Amino acid sequence: MTATAVIEEIKHLPPAEQSRVIQFAMELARTRRLAGDELATLAQRMVESDDPAEVEKLKSALTHGFYGN
Repeated sequence: MTATAVIEEIKHLPPAEQSRVIQFAMELARTRRLAGDELATLAQRMVESDDPAEVEKLKSALTHGFYGN
């Protein structure tokens, strides 16, 4: 099943079931570790950034992506 198919199925769920899916997706995003290519992309963006606030945000995302929650 593709992501597109899953999304289409979610659209047809009752609101309470959609809420459960949203909660699951948020928890998954909060706890999942990033793949190597995702970490590399974040690291590259951090190195190239001239904005200190963006650098701090990316450092945090890298740490979270490496270790998970």
